[in-house]
Amino acid sequence: MPSHSKNQELLLVTIPHCCQTLARTLLLAGALISTPALAQDSASSDIDQLYRQQCAACHGPDRLGGMGPALLPENLSRLRQTEALEVIREGRPATQMNGFGNRLTEQQITDLTDYIYQPPDHELHWGEAEIRDSRIVNHPPGSLPDKPVFQVDDLMNLFLVVEIGDHHVTLLDGDKMEPIHRFASRYALHGGPKYGPEGRYVYFGSRDGWITKYDIYNLKVAAEVRAGINMRNIAVSADGRYVMAANYLPHTLVLFDASTLEMLELIPVRNDAGDSSRVSAVYAAPPRNSFIAALKDIPEAWEIRVQNDQADIRRIATDTVLDDFFFDPDYKHLMGAARDGKQGVVIDLDSGDTIAQLPLPGMPHLGSGITWEYQGRRVMATPHFRTNAISIIDMENWEVIKTLETDGPGFFMRSHENSRYAWADVFFGPDADKVHVIDKQTLEIVKTLQPEPGKVAAHVEFDRHGEKLLLSIWDRDGAVIVYDADTLEELKRLPMDKPSGKYNVWNKIHYEEGTSH
Repeated sequence: MPSHSKNQELLLVTIPHCCQTLARTLLLAGALISTPALAQDSASSDIDQLYRQQCAACHGPDRLGGMGPALLPENLSRLRQTEALEVIREGRPATQMNGFGNRLTEQQITDLTDYIYQPPDHELHWGEAEIRDSRIVNHPPGSLPDKPVFQVDDLMNLFLVVEIGDHHVTLLDGDKMEPIHRFASRYALHGGPKYGPEGRYVYFGSRDGWITKYDIYNLKVAAEVRAGINMRNIAVSADGRYVMAANYLPHTLVLFDASTLEMLELIPVRNDAGDSSRVSAVYAAPPRNSFIAALKDIPEAWEIRVQNDQADIRRIATDTVLDDFFFDPDYKHLMGAARDGKQGVVIDLDSGDTIAQLPLPGMPHLGSGITWEYQGRRVMATPHFRTNAISIIDMENWEVIKTLETDGPGFFMRSHENSRYAWADVFFGPDADKVHVIDKQTLEIVKTLQPEPGKVAAHVEFDRHGEKLLLSIWDRDGAVIVYDADTLEELKRLPMDKPSGKYNVWNKIHYEEGTSH
């Protein structure tokens, strides 16, 4: 590996500590990319030059990211263009993004904003060499103490709260409901963190393709690697040995050693005809000792088993391209939402056969579905992105037994085996400041809460025992609200910066029936 100069090292010490490791990696690797230079035609040369002068040092000459996030349309999907314009003009607090309002004209700021929301005019590449060169190992396995540096009653009742307002994560004591530690994350975490089976390590995935292995016991980043340019999510195998990443760009799945984040295999996602596909998501299927991948552009689902550090892929043909997946608790059946947003299908994972069609108009969000026992049978409930409804499905005969009318289209549902209630938000409607509480035995909405009028209320997560739960006020001046799961009384509020997901160690490791998997 090449060395860097004293001048480069001097540059590093002027960068905040949180960015030094990445900056050093960029210097050592020479570059994060292996793509051609941007085309310089007469219509684009001025804006290309402006970008290179003002933005490339932090965001990369081909917009793939560096110390700052990637500036590509797919990676910016969570940021409205008007908001991006304001960030360029005013900067972003608590980051290295300074405002350009005193250096650029308003037209230049508008041109830059338009530029980053347009796809590049050349092919972007992120292959094996780029992945390997991106890996950062701060603390090799065995180099840190095995005992936590903090005191709690139950290490399995910890929460991680992702705060997307300023890209931080808070570690929370689930017994006392008090913060333990807050640390910076990569830009735009996506897909939810995944815990190793021991509960010590957690793995985060970002839209920019970064995988971060975090040691909860020592409150330190152990290792990082960049799996792709635009990544959907990651999964950790049931035995904790492997991490798999699902990419939109490039069209790949990537297998890593979980202990070191060393890349084991780069898997192009193509069918027999050579057509490639984005990967919607990848999931661990513990009872099957496998991963399941959902494909965005090809009517297939892939089951992947890892043997001798190599992926063995089984392709399951589907009747249509599926956008969203849900699995029954035994992982014998896969429920998929069709792209037309009007139906779902049920696939027997052993035979690969489609065994049922589900009438689910309104684009069901199956990934947020939950199950419970109802009158001796297991049912599954899912909200819908486009319809004011929650569908409740009998998982023995695959019939919709009830449709609950809600105050708006929803995003998340949550419950717990020990709770009589399920909670559902109405995230996409005009009444997004409300949340419904559903009695799981009467299948009725028994209460509608409005925790903070005018501010979005979303995403519930229960504690290990199902006795308390956390609800987000999804706002820069937001909070996590702690409720008594039985009485539905508010217990306390913890101020946070646009908290999105909350993830309980026990529930996630043990695949609690009321939480997403």
